[in-house]
Amino acid sequence: MTYKARRRWSLFILVVGLPAYIVLVVTLMSNTTEWPRAVQFVLYVVLGVAWVFPLKFVFKGIGQSDPDAD
Repeated sequence: MTYKARRRWSLFILVVGLPAYIVLVVTLMSNTTEWPRAVQFVLYVVLGVAWVFPLKFVFKGIGQSDPDAD
């Protein structure tokens, strides 16, 4: 994947994908109100970090200058 494509995908993921994921997680977690608070906290932490690992390759190196530019 080219640098420009990764930049575009990372922007799309942060602007559209992440808010959609947050709404999904909060909706799913609203069904766990009878669970203990410690279990809910652990689930929020795990789900809050879980989205990063499959998308790590998209965000890697985005803050640096374009390596393909002359």
